Amino acid sequence: MSYRLPPLPALRAFEAAARHGSFKQAAAELCVTPAAVSQQIKALEAYLGAPLFRRLPRALVLTEAGQLMLPRVRDGLDALIAAVELVQARPEEGLTVHAPPSFAQRWMVPRLSRFAAACPDVALRLAGDMSNIDGPGNGPEAMLGSARDSGNAVAVRFGTGSYPGFHSDLLLQPEYVLVCSPELLARCGPMAAPADLGQQILIHDESIPDEAMRPRWADWFRLAGVADVDSSRGPRFSSAVLVLEAALGGQGMALALWPLVEADVRSGRLVVPFPVVLPSRYVYSLVVSEAFLERPVIQAFRSWLLAEANQASIGS
Repeated sequence: MSYRLPPLPALRAFEAAARHGSFKQAAAELCVTPAAVSQQIKALEAYLGAPLFRRLPRALVLTEAGQLMLPRVRDGLDALIAAVELVQARPEEGLTVHAPPSFAQRWMVPRLSRFAAACPDVALRLAGDMSNIDGPGNGPEAMLGSARDSGNAVAVRFGTGSYPGFHSDLLLQPEYVLVCSPELLARCGPMAAPADLGQQILIHDESIPDEAMRPRWADWFRLAGVADVDSSRGPRFSSAVLVLEAALGGQGMALALWPLVEADVRSGRLVVPFPVVLPSRYVYSLVVSEAFLERPVIQAFRSWLLAEANQASIGS
């Protein structure tokens, strides 16, 4: 099969100019002059028979034709890079894993030694960031949106699990459990029923940006069959890490995701006074750029992480 394509430098110039909105910045990235970029764009427009940019006095704006063309050109350039890097020899590969701080600290870090043993040549970087929790206008694009910029990178996200344009694997479907420190339980005395929580300090987790998706004490009390409890009182924390630290410090009762507290419960650092569980509206997913999904280092990490998640699910 023969391909009729414009010169690759012209396509690279078009993509860079569209991304920067500037011939000058595109030229700096491509290590050529602005005049060279302008000539490449003119040649591409002549080849297509359609203008790609509107050249305003202080702005460079894509035309309708340019807007139609840009996503496919980006996909094509990403695919070319991925094809080269699939077979490019590397003595050591790096991999960046983005994850919510609580998941990174409580679930991933205790398991990473097993990945290091299985893949000793992979230099792994774990980055905890709250932006890995779904929220309005917050998706994986910021970290994985461009294969050219993201390199070997994957993300563990806490959210809906649906990310158009990215490959997503379900890792865990967690549930919230009631936890507190054994010292707090000893101080407040034995509790015979969930209604006995009515006078306790309730810790609120506000780490999910979308308020409708957060764990609510009112929902937990409803599942426990308890009415007429003021579930809105108590301290509020913007991070699940802070929620767990407060619970471990005996500062109140908390609703926590079971995968994040399982080790603490099994060790006795936290206790579950009542077995009522609150389903989470979000799940944990492994998200990968489609263009780089077949990279050996990413496939190795993906296989290992899915196996760990499956083992954790069986163990629970």
